[in-house]
Amino acid sequence: MVPHSVPEYWSRAKRSLARRDPVLAGIMRAHPSIALRSRGDAFATLARSVVGQQISVKAADSVWRRLSETVVAVQPATVLQAGAAKLRACGLSQRKVEYLTDLAGNFANGAVDPAGWTVLDDETVIGQLTRVRGVGRWTAEMVLIFGLLRPNVLPLDDLGLQRAVGLQYFAGRRVSARTIRRLALNWEPWRSVATWYLWRSLDPVPVEY
Repeated sequence: MVPHSVPEYWSRAKRSLARRDPVLAGIMRAHPSIALRSRGDAFATLARSVVGQQISVKAADSVWRRLSETVVAVQPATVLQAGAAKLRACGLSQRKVEYLTDLAGNFANGAVDPAGWTVLDDETVIGQLTRVRGVGRWTAEMVLIFGLLRPNVLPLDDLGLQRAVGLQYFAGRRVSARTIRRLALNWEPWRSVATWYLWRSLDPVPVEY
């Protein structure tokens, strides 16, 4: 995957979703010149997702910036070389330090091999990733969306998606995973794109995991 590349399907997906869903069509019109972009780096995508677990986007950006300044390039070798004390000083909790170090170790020893993911379906990739300590389904889904640019991922546990669906479709009421899944049937096979635009309805500045 070329770093910062836009998915080849993006324009096609937008046209399809806009025809079917007036809410998404309105969000797209409000954000005409931005699109999902990949960092082209599976480890950085996973590491950023671990950093972002259970904290706000703003807080995650701050921690990620300090981490990037500390280790220069967020790669398995540099994370392992930094050591726990330096990682903690970036604002990471002890548990996230452990998760990040374990993740780096799995990449360094070949237990996690992104080269093989291109031929695997979404659920198989999720199954492989969630065997790594600290990588849950949400984190694996962020890798699929932001790292592999998979078009049809629906991260039901994502708080931003839940909030946006409630605000945009249900007058601000809280919604269940079942409700989101049912609504998302209309977005197939572009659920990643629909999710990305719903995130934009909350925060116009794109997060790039």
